[in-house]
Amino acid sequence: MENPVLIFGAGSLGLTALDLFQRNNVVVYGLLDDKAELHGKEYGDVTVLGDTDDDGFLKLIGQKCEGFVAIGDGRVRKRLVKMLNERRKVQPVNAIHDTALVSALATLGHGNLIAARAVVNPYAEIGHHCLVLAGAVIDAQAKLGDFVQVGPGCIVNSGVTIEEGAFIGSGAVIVAGVTVGKNARIGAGSVVVENVDANATVFGNPAKKIG
Repeated sequence: MENPVLIFGAGSLGLTALDLFQRNNVVVYGLLDDKAELHGKEYGDVTVLGDTDDDGFLKLIGQKCEGFVAIGDGRVRKRLVKMLNERRKVQPVNAIHDTALVSALATLGHGNLIAARAVVNPYAEIGHHCLVLAGAVIDAQAKLGDFVQVGPGCIVNSGVTIEEGAFIGSGAVIVAGVTVGKNARIGAGSVVVENVDANATVFGNPAKKIG
């Protein structure tokens, strides 16, 4: 990547992205965050410059900088991606850790974070703006829709479909062939052995609907 990156988000995910880009020898121009108490804070030689809607910095994206949205809240992530699409006419770049294993036969969209030691196997399909966190496995021919979050240590087995906006908690296992519906939530450590409805929350081993 030739241009430096401006990261949206200075929380734990933003710092994960910062480390990831620096490990890949990509210059990080700065961080943007809406928490005023973080403005001016320095992480090494990188500073939290201002708010996520600061036009003084946004105007750099697409000309002198790339953008990356590193915010866990899916609603906020969607809002910022929409803003970059509409105001700057750009898509966020992908962020792939140097220890992640991503098959050349897998398909990735834009704006995804693939964290340390994550594995994306052949013919897996990952949409746009997904978070595949540390040590997660996306097995062969699994499909992730846009804005999916897969927590640390999760195993998404072959042929699984995870629809847009779903959240998979840390250490969960999704058994082969299962479909997880749009905006569903899977509790940490759960073992999902049957399809999950859209907007449902499931937890346990085997995972059952709650709430």
